[in-house]
Order: sequence, then C-alpha cells, then structure tokens
Amino acid sequence: MRFRFLAGGLLLALCGNVMAAQVYKWVDAQGVTHFGAQPPQGQQVETVNTVTAPARPTVTPEPIPQDEPEADQRSIDRKVKQQVAAQEAERKRYCETMRTNLAQLQNNPRVRVDDNGENRRLTEEERQTRISETRDKIAENCN
Repeated sequence: MRFRFLAGGLLLALCGNVMAAQVYKWVDAQGVTHFGAQPPQGQQVETVNTVTAPARPTVTPEPIPQDEPEADQRSIDRKVKQQVAAQEAERKRYCETMRTNLAQLQNNPRVRVDDNGENRRLTEEERQTRISETRDKIAENCN
C-alpha cells in the first residue's frame, strides 16, 4: 500500500501533463486508496491539489560546530573528575585519622575520652571494643 502511494506521488511529481489535469482521490470498498484522472461512478471522491509551491531559494544552513557538545561533555567530565578527586581525598583523610586512632588505642592502655564534658578513662573492655570497631571501619573503607 505504501508502494502505491509512493508510486502515485512519484508519477504525479514527474508527469507534467498529470500536473495540469484534475486528480481525484477515492477509497474503494476494500479500503484501498486510489488516485486517478477520472472519478469512478457512485464513489465519494476528493480533489487533490496538484499546484506546487514556488521554489524557495536554497539557503545553506550554518553547520553546527561540533566543538560545543564536546566542550559541554569535557566540562561535565572535568566536574565529575573534580568531585571524584575530592571524595578520594576525603576518604584518604578519614583513613589516616582512623589509622592514627587505632595506633593510639593499641599503644596506650590509658586512653581518656570526653564524656559529656567530663574526662574519664576507658576501661579495658571499652578500649578493646573501640579497637575492634576501628579495625572494622578501616577494613570497610580503606584499602
């Protein structure tokens, strides 16, 4: 069916005599659309406008610079790399702090903490719990 439309349109465009004549369009009982110079008897027809539009002057559109999308992508890439670098630096600082805390917990049995504005010494059980927690955090977050 598309081929018929394409062929009909092509014939109409290429044939000067057909362009000058009246063209009719109708749909038969099977639902197929037809074009012709003679309308069939007893069918509802539609007149097809065969007047062509005047030719427009050819204007060459300005090519879209390919650098703009690439520049935008480079800008996005740069921002993402900066964010990743900042996150990596923060993670390294965190890991250094955790390793320092672990060393102090392991090397000093008399660790003091600020508990609600009051300095108190950690019990051995609390110290071992904190050592274990700090090791877990280092294992999770630091390579």
